[in-house]
Amino acid sequence: VLLEHLDFFIFFLLFVGATVFAWLFFCLFIAFLIYCFYIKYIHMKYDHIPGPFFLGHSPTFLRIMKNDGIVHNKFLEWAETYGPVYRMNILHYIILVVTCPEATKEILMSSKYPKDRFLYKRMFNLFGQRFIGTGLVTAIDHETWYKQRRIMDPAFSTLYLRGLMGTFNERAEKLMDKLSDLADSSTPVPSVLHPLLRCKTSPVQQLAFPQSHRDLSERDSVKQTLPFQFKPKNWPFIDEVRKACRLLRTTGAQWIRDRRTAMQNGDDVPKDILTQIIKTAATEKNMSEEDEEFMLDNFVTFFIAGQETTANQLAFCIMELARHPEILDKVTKEVDDVIGMKQEISYDDLGKLVYLSQVLKETLRIYPTAPGTSREIHGDMIIDGVHLPGGFTCMLSSYAMGRMEKFFKEPLKFDPDRFHPDAPKPYYCYFPFALGPRSCLGKNFAQMEAKVVMAKLLQRFDFSLIPGQTFDLQDTGTLRPKSGVICTIKHRKYKN
Repeated sequence: VLLEHLDFFIFFLLFVGATVFAWLFFCLFIAFLIYCFYIKYIHMKYDHIPGPFFLGHSPTFLRIMKNDGIVHNKFLEWAETYGPVYRMNILHYIILVVTCPEATKEILMSSKYPKDRFLYKRMFNLFGQRFIGTGLVTAIDHETWYKQRRIMDPAFSTLYLRGLMGTFNERAEKLMDKLSDLADSSTPVPSVLHPLLRCKTSPVQQLAFPQSHRDLSERDSVKQTLPFQFKPKNWPFIDEVRKACRLLRTTGAQWIRDRRTAMQNGDDVPKDILTQIIKTAATEKNMSEEDEEFMLDNFVTFFIAGQETTANQLAFCIMELARHPEILDKVTKEVDDVIGMKQEISYDDLGKLVYLSQVLKETLRIYPTAPGTSREIHGDMIIDGVHLPGGFTCMLSSYAMGRMEKFFKEPLKFDPDRFHPDAPKPYYCYFPFALGPRSCLGKNFAQMEAKVVMAKLLQRFDFSLIPGQTFDLQDTGTLRPKSGVICTIKHRKYKN
């Protein structure tokens, strides 16, 4: 009898299990069909814009990123094929890439188009550990962003930056000392990018984020996928990244606390950007714990992004000057005329280095270290005569537009005269620091620093590229020279 009851109980469980499984499979199948119809519905709204169906460009992007390619080269290729607006599909997610100056002006110069949640929320954390958080770069909500910007603005005002010229000179001198040692050794520099990064990186930053971790950035979109995280061989790497995030944020919080305590005690503190930010924050009413966390988010943002982008720009600039001796001679002559043998460069000197400014701008045209930005478009738009239903993400690529013949004649030719004061200014097709209210707050800081470093470099050294090296790019969220720029550096010989 017990066996009969047991057999019946087992049969009953199997029957119930099979029934539940069948219903679950049926529900999943219905949900899949509904999702497919939803994808079809979304795509039908944009069928008049070129682009593939269903999986769309996902395999293309994954293949490019896994092969260390440049996604923005594909954006450029498609822009030249399909025109000023084209569609990219990632399942139901619609991205429209726009290379139309008028639309660029409309979208970037207005505050009504928020940053894209899909992209910028992925920089909130790394593998579940808070990283950049909701700082100026990643804040989606306008009010959250505006309050932070109000606190940060005074620290990046022209008046305050003028007072940092001593700091710019001091940091540049440290780099010159490193390069001087390399020049004395008469050995080729395997990567001029490395001394630039080491000069701009603090010991804590080197400890917290070794090179392999700095290379995450945009590749997080691949590495933070579940397949990557489920592979046991990747777990040590993931654990190190999480520890690095915690160390960086813990150290940043301690620095902020120590600086604030020193200021409250009336101690002497450095007259740097951190001090100015804390002063401004102290004037704000109702600073909450969340606001303190935002301050730390911004500390990490400037700590990581600020040093990388400028170093990459300088490396590209050195690479192009070494490839164009006539431009190198011209900019060197300007530095000699303005700076001479002075060791301390003044703010007024920077304004006189007009051609050097042109060289740096042209560098960013071909090699924008931050190659693009994106915005959410909720309402309908008309771009270049094409009606676009609202509910899509708009991708704007400074990299693609800066390399298009329709905007720049011979776009791959390095020609600083494009940015001569008397030359026509590019009409919303050149935006390496973005544009409008969400443009890069540190733009002037970065370009002042770049000018000081390049002026001192040109003042003291001759450099030439090692033959046979490639000039490929590497996309790590910011663009950098893949080889690092291999060159020889020698002390300049002045003629009496």
